Amino acid sequence: MSAPIFSNHGCRLNQYELEAMKELADGAGLRDAVVINTCAVTAEAVRKARQDIRKLRKANPNARLIVTGCAAQTEPATFTAMPEVDAVIGNTEKMLGATWQGLAADFIGETEALQVDDIMSVTETAGHLIDGFGTRSRAYVQVQNGCDHRCTFCIIPYGRGNSRSVPAGVVVDQIKRLVDKGFNEVVLTGVDLTSWGADLPATPRLGDLVMRILKLVPDLRRLRISSIDSIEVDENLMQAIATEPRLMPHLHLSLQHGDDMILKRMKRRHMRDDAIAFCTEARKLRPDMTFGADIIAGFPTETDEMFQNSLKLLEECDLTWMHVFPYSAREGTPAARMPPVNGTVIKARAAQLRAAGDEQVQRHLAQQIGQTHSVLMENPRMGRTAQFAEVRFDTPQTEGAIVVTKIIGCDGIQLIAG
Repeated sequence: MSAPIFSNHGCRLNQYELEAMKELADGAGLRDAVVINTCAVTAEAVRKARQDIRKLRKANPNARLIVTGCAAQTEPATFTAMPEVDAVIGNTEKMLGATWQGLAADFIGETEALQVDDIMSVTETAGHLIDGFGTRSRAYVQVQNGCDHRCTFCIIPYGRGNSRSVPAGVVVDQIKRLVDKGFNEVVLTGVDLTSWGADLPATPRLGDLVMRILKLVPDLRRLRISSIDSIEVDENLMQAIATEPRLMPHLHLSLQHGDDMILKRMKRRHMRDDAIAFCTEARKLRPDMTFGADIIAGFPTETDEMFQNSLKLLEECDLTWMHVFPYSAREGTPAARMPPVNGTVIKARAAQLRAAGDEQVQRHLAQQIGQTHSVLMENPRMGRTAQFAEVRFDTPQTEGAIVVTKIIGCDGIQLIAG
């Protein structure tokens, strides 16, 4: 009997949960199975999941095929209807040991084949303790799940439920464990990270958590924050940006657009001037700060002028690492009922945003030549700076080590170590 095969789609939180599922499945003794952890952020993500399911079934005809993740949660009927699929497991159920014990017992009846509960009824998020990610470089720690906001384009709250936080003590204990295992960098991750603490006693904020981690885990070399909503950043997080060198100078911002009218129609909580002001202030506090951002191209009703406001935002916020999403209607969301933009136009606008993002990357890389950087090695030949730029080494280094090096050039994609 062979060990299970796992396939992951989507975000860093999904990657974290995949590692937790591997441990749960291993502890239960699951064998001869294929597990696909799906994403529901766009219709294209669901299409890719279905494609992966067919491919994996063809390659593993005798294995039990189990589908879980956000797409399984939001549209379970889509996957139960696929002849390749043996079981569909919801986002809550996938993190329970009992689920994997049942699957390992090779008992999948009519009821067990579909285990998807009401995600909105979930009130807690467990702090799953995991040892590693198949690499010695960085580890991801889930501190929050779900989202209380209802952006008009987004299906994710219906896949993840309402916002809930992992208590700070559990987070600190997990990070201590990871540091003891040899990890030099930890990334805090969640669905709506800046909402952390709102459901906990005394309603602490994300900045409080960051400061507590840095104080109580002095041996942690690098702490990184994944995607945040800049309008929700608190005073302590700004203080950490200004005063804590172990907090990495790279923030990925959930901006989504650069036009005020589109932001209102998206039901976002910020305007373009808010985004610009945040980036200006953060860079004033930390001059070496870099920003990534999510931007949607072709949101319903987007005119050429509105699109240009998104394009200009790249320079006005000095964004470096872009995640560009062509708008994809998700059934059941308010935006799906709004007047759409032509698909060809959406594709062209997305390409234009990506090209502008590539120029921003080129500019950033060129500015690093001659600078000295501390680089976390992801493999013997490649690591990343604190600002998340890739660095290529001609001489092999120790995976997971932090190497101080001078940058002597760049090839358009990576920096070159001296």
